[in-house]
Amino acid sequence: MSVLKVYAIPNCNTVKKALDWLKAKKIAYEFHDYKKLGITSALLTDWCKQLGWEALVNKKGATWRQLPPEEQAKITTQKAAIGLMIEKTSIIKRPLITLNDKVILLGFEEAEYKKALK
Repeated sequence: MSVLKVYAIPNCNTVKKALDWLKAKKIAYEFHDYKKLGITSALLTDWCKQLGWEALVNKKGATWRQLPPEEQAKITTQKAAIGLMIEKTSIIKRPLITLNDKVILLGFEEAEYKKALK
């Protein structure tokens, strides 16, 4: 059975839009709350293989902007990015949606959701 899984934090506006869209389309999903459940290095490594670590680090969000410039400057490798994402899960771009463990969506663009979730 195919399992759609949404990885995110529930109080993010982008996540709320995505979840509202999924609910409106009656698309079932499991929700993984980074804040409550955390995230593993193994899972982040897998996602990095699929998307590249640069895509996963949300450099537009408040968590990134609140990092001192010298901390931001240290995030130049996958290893450094994974360490940061484990420490500060809010820095992971969201929502990240997988289908049978394959990343199919990152962020929320309605056109992309329509295409990926026909």
